[in-house]
Amino acid sequence: MIRISNLKLEITKAKNNDTEAAALKNALLTKLKIKPNDLITFQIFKKSIDARKKSAIAYIYSVDASLKNEGAILKKCGKSGVIPSPDLSYQPVTPGNTTMGHRPVIIGLGPAGLFAGLNLARNGYAPIILERGDEVDIRSAKIDTFWQTGELDPDSNVQFGEGGAGTFSDGKLTTLINDPRCRSILEAFIAAGAPEEIRYLSKPHIGTDLLRETVKTLRKEIIANGGEVRFRSQVTDFLIEDDQLTGLIINEQETLNCQVALLGIGHSARDTFYTLHHRGVTMTPKAFSIGVRIEHPQNLINSAQYGQAAGTVGLGAADYKLSYHSPNGRSAYTFCMCPGGYVVAAASEANGVVTNGMSEHRRDGENANAALLVGVQPEDFGDSHPLAGVAFQRKWETLAFTLGGQNYHAPAQLVGDFLADRPSTHWGQLKPTYAPGLKLAQLKDCLPDYVVATMKEALVHFDQKMTGFAMDDSVMTGVETRSSSPVRINRNDDHVANISGLYPMGEGAGYAGGIMSSAVDGVKTAEKIIKRYAQLNPPK
Repeated sequence: MIRISNLKLEITKAKNNDTEAAALKNALLTKLKIKPNDLITFQIFKKSIDARKKSAIAYIYSVDASLKNEGAILKKCGKSGVIPSPDLSYQPVTPGNTTMGHRPVIIGLGPAGLFAGLNLARNGYAPIILERGDEVDIRSAKIDTFWQTGELDPDSNVQFGEGGAGTFSDGKLTTLINDPRCRSILEAFIAAGAPEEIRYLSKPHIGTDLLRETVKTLRKEIIANGGEVRFRSQVTDFLIEDDQLTGLIINEQETLNCQVALLGIGHSARDTFYTLHHRGVTMTPKAFSIGVRIEHPQNLINSAQYGQAAGTVGLGAADYKLSYHSPNGRSAYTFCMCPGGYVVAAASEANGVVTNGMSEHRRDGENANAALLVGVQPEDFGDSHPLAGVAFQRKWETLAFTLGGQNYHAPAQLVGDFLADRPSTHWGQLKPTYAPGLKLAQLKDCLPDYVVATMKEALVHFDQKMTGFAMDDSVMTGVETRSSSPVRINRNDDHVANISGLYPMGEGAGYAGGIMSSAVDGVKTAEKIIKRYAQLNPPK
C-alpha cells in the first residue's frame, strides 16, 4: 500500500460516510492521475480540521491506498506527499529465561495497569491486578451519589476504580509522544467497542460514556487470557528484604508473596506514596500545575473557532488549546479541554475540593470547559521533602473546601469579577455544571497569589486570541490540582526502582500524562518483564 498525504475536502463534502468516501475517492484519482479501476481499495489513516481560514474550513486527510502498479505511482508522485505505507504493526518482544517464582502483580487498573495487564496476559504471564476501587459500574453509582449528596467514598471515586481517573474525563487519546505502540492501543480500544474513528482522527476521544464499557471489555479479555482482577484490594504495605520486593500487604491483613510488582497507582494515591517513601523507595518532587476550571457556552467556542461554519453537520463541537508566557516567568495554559462537557467533583480525600472536566462521546452539552492552569515548581512547595508537592496540593484543596461551605460545594467566580478583583454576587447567563453545587466566592482565597496574577494576565491574552474567552459571564470553578503527579518515583532503564522487583509506571509514577501515554508506558513496562522472565503459562 501507499500513503497519500494532504488531501483536502470541503467540510460539506464529508458530512457523512458515503459522501466522504466518494469525495475522497475522486480526490485520490485526481492527485494520482489514475483511472478508477487502478484503485483497488483505500482507508483513512489520519483526518484533521484546518480552520485557519474561517471562510474556507476543510478536512485534511492522509490515506492508505492499494493500487495497481504501485511502483510506477511512487516513482511518478514520490515528491508530492506519496510514500510507501509504513508498517505500524506491534512487534512483540521475545520472552526471557529467568524463572518467576510468583505471578506478576499489577497495582492499579488505570490505563498503565490495564494495558500492562493486557500485554502480560496475552503473552502467558497470568498477572494478578489489584485495584483499590470498585469495578466501573459500582464505581459509577458511587460517583453519582457523591455528586448528588456529597457522600464520598475515598477508595472509589473519580480518581480511584476500574479504568483510573481517565474513565471520568473526555476520554482523550491524543498524545505528544511518537511511539509505534500507540497504534496497537487504539486497535485494542476499538476491539473492545470504541468507535472506529479513533483510529484516524487527529484528536481522537472516546467519551466517558463509551470508555466505561471499553474498560470492562478489556478487563474481561485479561481474565480470559489467564489474568486475575481483584477489586477493593488496596496495597497497604510492601514487604522488602535486602532491597528486594518479597510481598505485598493487601487491605492491612492479607499477605501476597510477590517478587515482581508493576506500580500503576495513579497521581492521587497519596497514602501509597507515603508508604513507599517510608519503605525506602527513592522519589523526587516534580513540577505540576494548579488552577481552576473555566466554563463557556459551547456555541461561543464554536463561533470563535469555526465562524459561519459553526453548526455544519459533521463538524461537531469545537475545542481549543491556548498558552501564555508571563513576564513574571510563569506560564499559563488550558488543559484537558472538554467540548460540550461538564465540570465535575473529583475529590478523593475527605475535606478537600478538586475539580476536573468530563464529556460524553457526542459532546453535546451546552457548555465547554477546560482547566486554566499555572505551572508550579518544587521550589514553590516550601519544603524539600520528596512529597512536599502532595502537602502543597492538599493546602489549596482544603482552602477550597472551606470556601465552598465544607460540603464539597466548590468556590466559583465570574471571570469579569475575577479580573476586577471583586466578589461575584449573582450568576450570569451561563448555567454552571458542577455538582454537588457551587458557592460564589473570591478564588484568590484558595489559590497562590502568583497563580491568580498569572491567570489574570492569561485571560486577557486568551481573549485577544479567541474573542469571548474572557466574557464577564463565564464561570471559573476552583480548584484543579491534579493535572499530573507531584512526584516522580525513580526508575532505571529497565523501569526498576531502587527496590528490585518494583516497577513504577504511568502517570502516578511521573512518567506519563494522559490515557495514551500512560497506556504506552504500561505496555513498555510489561515488555521489560517479558524480556527478563520466562512465561508462566505459554499461550496456545
